[in-house]
Amino acid sequence: MHWADRIGRRIRPRDLHVFLSVAEHGNMAKAAEHPAISRPVVSKTIAELEHTLGVPLLDRSPQGVMPTLYGRALVKRSVAIFDELRQSVKELEFLADPNAGELRVGCTEVMAAGLVSAVIDRLSRQYPKLVFRMELGSAVTLPQSLRERRCELAIARQLAATPEPDLSAEPLFHEQYFVAAGPGNKWLGRRKISLADLVGEPWILTHLESQPGSPVFEAFHAIGLDVPHARIVSDSLNLRNTLLAAGRFLTMIPGSALRFGRERTLLKLLPIEIPRWRLPVATTTLKNRTLSPAAQLFIACAREVAKPLASNRARR
Repeated sequence: MHWADRIGRRIRPRDLHVFLSVAEHGNMAKAAEHPAISRPVVSKTIAELEHTLGVPLLDRSPQGVMPTLYGRALVKRSVAIFDELRQSVKELEFLADPNAGELRVGCTEVMAAGLVSAVIDRLSRQYPKLVFRMELGSAVTLPQSLRERRCELAIARQLAATPEPDLSAEPLFHEQYFVAAGPGNKWLGRRKISLADLVGEPWILTHLESQPGSPVFEAFHAIGLDVPHARIVSDSLNLRNTLLAAGRFLTMIPGSALRFGRERTLLKLLPIEIPRWRLPVATTTLKNRTLSPAAQLFIACAREVAKPLASNRARR
């Protein structure tokens, strides 16, 4: 059967939109409220889709509806279809007016406080009407945000040397870590300090920093010690900065946050060498997804901004 006979003429974008609403809400009545159409129209649309495709898309039960194996495949592709349409419109808008447009960026909190903020500041000066919508996540959750089209690109540290098969990654730099304290900490001003001296101090660490493979783990392991038992375990930069201001706590601070973020004025560094992360911070995108001009600009700018971090130490 010719493509136009089965698909082009019989499946409309609105049909897919109705189907996605039903799959999302798990209930035809609720889905009818979302697109502002009647429930009979929703039921008819789903029935016609199933007839056209020749497979059941939904399992019905008194509790609601659930996508079948075929339905889940259609959900995945439909999300991609609408995303490509959105990307096309954004590209046309950008070509018509390079100052306009919108870009969805995913990043970790550390990147948001440092590198990503620096990139946005530079681009927003050149393209003042460009809108940035941020998706904050972790290195673990951001790949799924890419797959679900909640962001067009992500910047985070890689968790494996090779990205997952559906992702493309461009390394930017290997993060350098430093031991930091707040103003008034008793260790400030001492010229000779070793990690062994600090084992018993109250530490603030993130979840990943205390795990094998991290620079913190490797630094303590190199002197025959375990990573200190952190008093505070959190990924929040705001929490860390507030507690460090009290003067009692120590932490590890990424060099990118020191170079670009407000941490360079809030924290003091101790003279201790810490190795870099072995896995790089990278720009990650979804394979086979057309990047908007704004995304291409962002990646090029991130590449340029990150150059000093790739070649030099970020110490103040």
